Amino acid sequence: MNRIWHLNGPSVSLVLASHEDRLAQVVYWGAALPEGEDLAQLVAAARPDATGGMLDEAPEISICPEISRSFPGAAGLSLRGRGGTVLRPAFRFEAEREEAGTLILSFHDASLGLRYEARFAIEATTGLITAHSALEADQPVALNWLAAPVFPAPQLCDEMQEISGRWCAEFQINRTPWIPGQRVRDNPTGRTDHAHFPGLILPARGAGKTQGETWALHYGWSGGHRMVAEELPDGRRQVQFGHASGTELRPGTRFESAPLYAAYSSAGSNGCAVAFQRHLRDQIVTFPEGAQPRPVHYNCWEAIYFRHDLAELKDIAARAAALGAERFVLDDGWFGRRDDDRSSLGDWQVDPRKYPEGLGPLVEHVRGLGMGFGIWFEPEMVNCDSDLARAHPEWILGPDDQIEGRQQRVLDVARADVRDYLFGAIDAILSAHAISYVKWDHNRVLPYPDADQARGLYALLDRLRAAHPMVEFESCSSGGGRIDFGILGRSSRVWLSDSNDAIERLRIQHDAALFLPLDVTGSHVGPRTCHTSGRVIDIRMRAWVAAQRHMGFEMDPRELTDEEAQVLREVTQWWKDNRCWRARADILRLESADPAVIAEMQLAEDGHRFVLFSGQAQSSAQVLPRPLRLTGLDPKARYRVSLRNRDDVVGLSRGAPALKSGDLELSGQALMGQGLLLTCGYPQTMWVIEGERL
Repeated sequence: MNRIWHLNGPSVSLVLASHEDRLAQVVYWGAALPEGEDLAQLVAAARPDATGGMLDEAPEISICPEISRSFPGAAGLSLRGRGGTVLRPAFRFEAEREEAGTLILSFHDASLGLRYEARFAIEATTGLITAHSALEADQPVALNWLAAPVFPAPQLCDEMQEISGRWCAEFQINRTPWIPGQRVRDNPTGRTDHAHFPGLILPARGAGKTQGETWALHYGWSGGHRMVAEELPDGRRQVQFGHASGTELRPGTRFESAPLYAAYSSAGSNGCAVAFQRHLRDQIVTFPEGAQPRPVHYNCWEAIYFRHDLAELKDIAARAAALGAERFVLDDGWFGRRDDDRSSLGDWQVDPRKYPEGLGPLVEHVRGLGMGFGIWFEPEMVNCDSDLARAHPEWILGPDDQIEGRQQRVLDVARADVRDYLFGAIDAILSAHAISYVKWDHNRVLPYPDADQARGLYALLDRLRAAHPMVEFESCSSGGGRIDFGILGRSSRVWLSDSNDAIERLRIQHDAALFLPLDVTGSHVGPRTCHTSGRVIDIRMRAWVAAQRHMGFEMDPRELTDEEAQVLREVTQWWKDNRCWRARADILRLESADPAVIAEMQLAEDGHRFVLFSGQAQSSAQVLPRPLRLTGLDPKARYRVSLRNRDDVVGLSRGAPALKSGDLELSGQALMGQGLLLTCGYPQTMWVIEGERL
């Protein structure tokens, strides 16, 4: 006997089945099935054959594959009972229920006193699936691994696309071919980490950014994850996501996975990206300012570093406001005796040497300029040279002889007393001043992985947000080291990378758009000479790259020439003029025939306007620009397109391409089929094309 469950979204169907009351399996995940589909026949059609050299029946790739079923691959659960005994549950169906559109399936093993629960929901507008697992035990058990509900991977798929990277080069897409056996990524750093973004793209053969079937997964957890992508000996494939293995350090009677988000698209990876972008923006992130436009940032870090001088900061703030900044963020160096990165983390009291009258005079000056005030904290960290470490050495995580990172160690935020101290210190600063923004940093990996650290962080942030609901929190972790849907449930902006190099940012932003919408993705105009790459980049390129996302500045405005200041003011004003509709636009990555060009469209929610950014990251191999094909348009509609920064055309362009001198009116089919020929330009320049549906 089969039990069958069918979840339907606008363009996707998910069908699960339980045979003879065993754990359910996903038998269908793909394009929406037609009304009246015979689900019993669908389940029967998915049942595999058996042949020589294998078991007489192929064990299901269930939502939690079981050792007790002689499963020939990675199990979805690994745990031990009293005395270290390995437990091999054989779960049987117990109950099903529905709560607020979520299907909840319960299974139990009465002999071992274990209960397994899986939850599934499909978001009504995006079709994004959210899946979640939980394990309960009558007696404490030691858990090594609990996968979120397991999904099958498509077999007409030659490669998996993983997201890795490093500091200042986040969100790199790595293509790994499917071969028999396991591809395992296990992140022991205790944070999402630059090198281990918890996402996976599964394109069908021939699929790309704008076309073809694509499946994608993201695990919304900030404490380090484990991914297993496995092709079994019989050819079937499974994908598992969960907390990094071995991070549950204490026995317990209840364990939960984080949410696993699953997207399907028939329109390439862009379709999955749009589902992730919209779901994050509309269902997960809470913006304290609500419907108010996102403010242009100014962050003082790369202007002053630890050298805080009130008169100098007031001057910088005035210049930033004149350029168009609407929020001023005071970065590291305002507390304790913080003159470098070797001391004072944990001592969250204002440094009286630098601010003899406290922060009040600077906050009042900034607000008098019409800007909001933000401030930097790194609450989870501590320097050994700090009053806090001297008073409470027992609060420091890890051994005394551990290797430090950035001259610092980690506080044990799993402890309630540590969280109480941090809440009190941060609350005192936020309560004493009109502060609307906190940049929350995290610059060191954990000395050992511990899931309770992430849960402690969540509890602390939840408490602070409840006490200060109008304060916005940004997640920063050496740049993009902690970006995931879990942390974004508690912050509304991420610092994508510590690199303000516009060329590097162009690529990082492009690939991060697989998961992140514009409004949560911070991007700043950096100094003329980039502090992390040493590259000198023109102000136009720096400004337009920052304008692709949530725009800000992070340079010393005193270094700007009059011409550079004027360019920055103009681009900033353009950003402000367009930020409202772009806040809800879909970011669509474009296929470029020229690998030197990185291009994207931002298409308005109603489809009536768009902006196209085409960045020439380096010199092209060929002489002339290759056509750039647009996407997401109505083929039958007509569009007017214009080159927004026509004044940036240089002498390298000696011909007469149409956009160089005027607007074009073309059908959506022509723009997506033939594409646009852009003007010749130098490397490290950007063309900005605006489009309007007629």
